[in-house]
Amino acid sequence: MKFIYTVYRPDGSMKLYEFIIFFGLMMLLLSQLPSFHSLRYINFLSLLMCLCYSVCAVGGSIYAGHHQSRNSDYSIHGGTVSKTFGVLNSFAIIATTYGNGIIPEIQATLAPPVTGKMFKGLCICYSVVVSTFFSVAVSGYWAFGNQSSGNLLSNFAPSGQPSLVPNWLIVLANACVLVQLFSVALVYSQPTFEVLEGKASDTKEGRFSLRNFLPRVALRGTYVALATFIAAMLPFFGDINALIGAFGFLPLDFIFPMVFYNLVFKPSHRSTVFLFNTIISIIFVLVSVLSCIAAVRQIVLDANQYKLFANL
Repeated sequence: MKFIYTVYRPDGSMKLYEFIIFFGLMMLLLSQLPSFHSLRYINFLSLLMCLCYSVCAVGGSIYAGHHQSRNSDYSIHGGTVSKTFGVLNSFAIIATTYGNGIIPEIQATLAPPVTGKMFKGLCICYSVVVSTFFSVAVSGYWAFGNQSSGNLLSNFAPSGQPSLVPNWLIVLANACVLVQLFSVALVYSQPTFEVLEGKASDTKEGRFSLRNFLPRVALRGTYVALATFIAAMLPFFGDINALIGAFGFLPLDFIFPMVFYNLVFKPSHRSTVFLFNTIISIIFVLVSVLSCIAAVRQIVLDANQYKLFANL
């Protein structure tokens, strides 16, 4: 929202936390959708927005790469320690990015007939993730080299300089991101909503009965309000993303599934499956620990830039 605002009002007075509040108000309404199944149309719209954003990002990178003086620096700066921690930090961020499929991945392990349907959904999910993310990453790095930002769209409109691409492209790409963020926030909030409402709702009453409707509105409203307040107070998405990836998604994606498979199905300790799962678990335990350290280190290094309710 703020990016779109600054395109048309570069000297505008609105702050980042105000846009986060607007986002939170919209989420307050959308969060009342009662179940994961009720999000299917929003998820489909999110898929279209993901594809549209990727086309805008790749097209914008190619356009900017051909229309600016080509002096992109592809070298890696810093000492050995800095490079090593940078790689580990990137592992954590990548884990967060590719962890988008964790909900269909978990549901794909449920009993039939869900397994077949969710496995198809999982295949589609990762097909879209790989095709879109890789194309954006490669084209962005080709165009901007080491100056490529975590938010590629900010490279299209450098601060204090004329835009490298048409303004409509920047606005369209950011609008796609905004719509997709609504979908992502709703999907990732659903498990929390289920846990909270499981303790407060009455299964004998209907989903839309007053007995269940009022607790749902109160619990979801409180959750969204708290999340909005924290996001406005600590808008340091990149650094926090890395920590979440290292602490949450690396274990969820690469450690727990292997360990639980060995515990539940009990393959022979000499079997290839058991050894393969064990090796993967051990490797990613080490990667997860080191990535956590790298993420915390990056937060410490960037701490001098932190300020409550910062206008980034």
